Amino acid sequence: MTPWAAPPGETLCADYVVRVNDQPVPVYSCRVSAVPFNQVWPGYQRPLDQTELAGFAHWGMSGPVTVQITTQRSFTNVVVRPGSRAIHPAVSAQTITFSLTKPGPVTVELDGPSRALHLFADPPEAEAPKSDTAGVRYFGPGVHRPGKIRLQNGETLYIAGGAVVYTAVEARGASGVRILGRGIIDTSEYERDKGGGCIRLTDCTDVKIEGVILRDPDVWCLSAFGCREVEIANVKLVGLWRYNADGIDICNSQNVVIRDCFVRAFDDAIVLKGLNWGRGSFHEQPVRNVRVHGNVIWCDWGRALEIGAETSAPEIAEVRFQDCDIIRTTHIAMDIQCGDRALVHDIRYEDIRVEIDDICPVPRMQGSREERYREDPAGAHVPNLFVIVIGRNPYSKDAERGNVRDVVYSNVSVSSKRVAQSFFNGLDGEHTVENILIENLRFNGEPVASAAAGNLSVGRHVSNVEFGRAEK
Repeated sequence: MTPWAAPPGETLCADYVVRVNDQPVPVYSCRVSAVPFNQVWPGYQRPLDQTELAGFAHWGMSGPVTVQITTQRSFTNVVVRPGSRAIHPAVSAQTITFSLTKPGPVTVELDGPSRALHLFADPPEAEAPKSDTAGVRYFGPGVHRPGKIRLQNGETLYIAGGAVVYTAVEARGASGVRILGRGIIDTSEYERDKGGGCIRLTDCTDVKIEGVILRDPDVWCLSAFGCREVEIANVKLVGLWRYNADGIDICNSQNVVIRDCFVRAFDDAIVLKGLNWGRGSFHEQPVRNVRVHGNVIWCDWGRALEIGAETSAPEIAEVRFQDCDIIRTTHIAMDIQCGDRALVHDIRYEDIRVEIDDICPVPRMQGSREERYREDPAGAHVPNLFVIVIGRNPYSKDAERGNVRDVVYSNVSVSSKRVAQSFFNGLDGEHTVENILIENLRFNGEPVASAAAGNLSVGRHVSNVEFGRAEK
């Protein structure tokens, strides 16, 4: 077990004390959304009274560990997510104890999601460079403020455990870039759109991002535009609270892997897009061969696993979302919004586990600076499970709409007291949704074998929606 000391001057979270195998592990602080209240960028920053502080801690491990959490908060119930890990903590007074048999992210909640504790148990590092290695920008333990970091061909940025680097990282037209480590990249000191997010890749090839923690981006947290051969592995996104703060956005890119990550986003969590911003954009390039697997997702306002809403690309195809836990979402768990011309096809959601709270706050758009968030007194809101829709939306750029073909939802399980609604809608006879297979869908362990049982509305210009049972 490897703990990393927090650098002097870094503000820590006062809510929790964490020990792993009886060794102290620092608990960092991150600002998160407190209510699902968003605006399309209005020119001013989101007020802090819509936010709260949460905690996160991280360490390295190669074998089983015992985690002990002590808190001064009063509580009656503890939940450790994702539920698929089947962790049942022991509680004695103000101390919570449980074991982890393997690396991976878990979230500890006391009486609900407010002021949660996120724990990131990292596997051993495989590619840690030396500080004096040629082509490596190395940041050791401590707080660093290097300004914006622009990576060139073949460069490696390494953030060691115990390092907090206040920066924004970008690479443009570069090949062979690596962003590695166990430290923190923090973009909180940048005003909106001055940093470009924690990491922004444009027209890059052969990129690997592994192990780092990304905190408080000014815009979309980790984005790739017109890129090829990108691997994003074991990256942890926390502290996303600003308006429109997406998690990971893959735009007009090919051959991308997103695996074993934790994403707590305010807006959409992991999203594939086709974007057309005019001259210099990549809208003639497809989104193709993208695999998203082994991730844990918490979405405070938007969509958890999304294609769109912008689909300005020739096609979005050969996409697999696999073995992911959606531990919280508000709008939609799995969403395809075809707002532009792309043919969206050969999409597969497989082995997806969705956890829905008994009471879910309603996601709202803020109409004015003075408007305050209104709770739903009836507590009747339930996020949608599956959505496919073709139609112009506020972000559409193309004159033409596209089509959606050949989508499979396989082995999706939902834990919820109420059945989440789903709906599929085409646009017209030329822009349709066709060939949708739903196999082994389960609500609370019970199989769902029809649209009626699954609370699925099949709208106009939708054909060949089938329920089946997967062969294993």
